[in-house]
Parts: sequence; C-alpha cells; structure tokens
Amino acid sequence: METENPTDTEFGEYNSKGEWRPPYNVEFSPLFSWPPRPKATLKWLFGYPGFLWPWHIIFFAVTCISWLWLQPSLERCATFSFDWIAQMFARNMLLLWGVCGGWHLLLYSFKKQGTKQKYDPRWQNKGSKKFLFKNQVYDNIFWSCLSGVPFWTAYEVFFMWAYANDKIPYLEWAMHPVYFVLMFLLIPFWREFHFYWIHRFLHWKPLFKMVHSLHHLNVNPGPWSGLAMHPVESFGYFSVILIHAIIPSHPLHMLFNAQLTALSPAGGHHGFEGPILDGKLPTGSYFHYLHHRYYRYNFGECTIPFDKWFGSFHDGSFDTDPSRPWGDGKKPPTTDMRSD
Repeated sequence: METENPTDTEFGEYNSKGEWRPPYNVEFSPLFSWPPRPKATLKWLFGYPGFLWPWHIIFFAVTCISWLWLQPSLERCATFSFDWIAQMFARNMLLLWGVCGGWHLLLYSFKKQGTKQKYDPRWQNKGSKKFLFKNQVYDNIFWSCLSGVPFWTAYEVFFMWAYANDKIPYLEWAMHPVYFVLMFLLIPFWREFHFYWIHRFLHWKPLFKMVHSLHHLNVNPGPWSGLAMHPVESFGYFSVILIHAIIPSHPLHMLFNAQLTALSPAGGHHGFEGPILDGKLPTGSYFHYLHHRYYRYNFGECTIPFDKWFGSFHDGSFDTDPSRPWGDGKKPPTTDMRSD
C-alpha cells in the first residue's frame, strides 16, 4: 500500500486501516429539511459549490456544445442510418474518455493530488484475477466502453428517431419557455429518484449476484468505475431516459439527462474528496464511496434523503470510534467489502 500523506490530519482523519475521511459526517441537502431552512436551501441551490454550480452548469454546457456541433440534425435521424448513429456513438465515446480519462490522468497518472484527501490510500488494483486482464483500470475501461457507451448511445438513438418521427411528445422553446427551462432544473432530481430505485432493485440478492456484483468489485473505485457495469445494469441504469417518452421535452432535455447520467459518475467514483488541487476544485462523493465500502448502505445520493427515510443511511463515522453516531441510529455495519 503506497501512502504519501499517512499522517496528514490537517483536513480530515485516518482510521486504523489507513483510510481517510472528511472532518464532517455525511449530510443531505437542506432541500427536504423539516422545519424548512429557506436560507440554507437558497445557498445550496445557487451558491458555489452547490446544486447548480459548478457541475450541473458544466454538464449543461457540455450538452449544449454536443447539440450545436456534435449532434446529427433531427432530419437525418428520421431514418435509421449507420452514419449518424456512428457519429453519436463516437461523440459519446469521446465524451467518456474526456471526462473519465481526464480524471484518471489528473489523479492517478500524474497524481497531482497525491493521496491527500483520498478515501482509500491504495491505488488501483493490479494482478487480481477478479478483474479482466488482472487490472482494475483496464477492466473498468472495458465495461464502460463495451457496455456503458453502447446502451447510452442506443437510448439516445432511439429517442432521436422518435422525436424526428413524432412518436413522442415534442416541446419547443417558444411553446412553453418557463417549462422548457424548468425541465433542466428537474432532470437532476428525476435522475436521482430513478437511480435510487433501480439501484435498490439491483441489490436484490439474485440480481446482485448475477449482475451488480461486477460493479462492486470496485471496493476502491476510480474514475472509470462509474460506468463499469454488467450490460443488464447498463440497460437499467440508462432507462432513466425513458421518462421523455411520456413527458413533453426537447431533444436537448433528453441529451442533458443522458449525458448527466453517463458522465457525472466519474466525479463520484474517483475516490477523492473535494475541494482538491489546493482547494480550487469541488468534487467527490464520500457518500457513494461508503456504498462501495459497505454495500448495504447509501443506495441513493445526497439531494433526496431516501436512505434516511428507508433506514439505509451511513453518515461516514468510523466504527473504530464508538462515540460517533451512525446516521440510521443502528450499530455500525459489519458488511465490509474491502479486502486487505
């Protein structure tokens, strides 16, 4: 185990296994707090870092660039054709390599952050037979590119064809401008709602064993782990896009939903807690890292408190310190996925 900052407790602390945690326990957004906290909610919605800034704005900008310069015209999509489908597939592959590859180069190849604020100080696994090619990174890239991107693209292709042929409700900006904008704000909430329930379903014992366990090989996840899924899981994960078959929307809404679903997991799986790079870049998800460590906890995300409502919340306290409460009020989980 290579640890560059094993005694660095200026920001956070280490447990007996050398794992690092932030100096605070995991909390949910103030949006669903009771009694309401309007000031905190507004700060979370519009402040930096917060719900909109920077990541949802960044992914929205990526979607706009895709739509304006990298997306086949709606007219071309009226008939299935190899050329425009291949264009969308290549575009999605490029986006995935740009985001996942970018995080990997920054944090794992160049090691710009060292192991500072890295939840698990170990680097990605090499030599284990549980991964394809005996290499965790290569395994993750394989499943991301040969399972994740094809299903992501297939959903987008079908919906572009359906929009072009008036098979599903189509929304123009000029028809309902307020609703048009509101849809972009609601899509992240829909994505989180869908993710929680599809994820709980994947943890049903038969499905977990046959399908979802592949993703959970990544006890110490990296940027490429987010879409490293069994094809059945990729099919279910990207079914978040199906909402556009019944809710009036524009192709731009569908692409935003699809790209947010495909690209945001890299930042939630790269294994570091933000802000990183000398405090300049907010990123990371200790909440989801805990799910990879204790797989019966934290099935959702931090905006809608499903895990708190349904008793599966883990706040990140170390079980080595009995004075720290667990988020669900129960004993610390014993299902530790990490293999030392």
